[in-house]
Amino acid sequence: MVAHRIGEKAGRIWHTLAAEGQPRVSALKKRLDASDPLIYMALGWLAREDKLELEPEARTFRIRLK
Repeated sequence: MVAHRIGEKAGRIWHTLAAEGQPRVSALKKRLDASDPLIYMALGWLAREDKLELEPEARTFRIRLK
């Protein structure tokens, strides 16, 4: 059940990035109304599938699709 929620959130992240570009992680969390662990697990899912580029920025990251 948890893997299903992570996969769903990964899909929402992918669609958000496709539509909106390169948000910071904090903006993405607010936009998707998700907890830190769920966002980071979904980002990890997408990163493992080699679908993301993460760019360090101050105390967070900017995220974009490859």
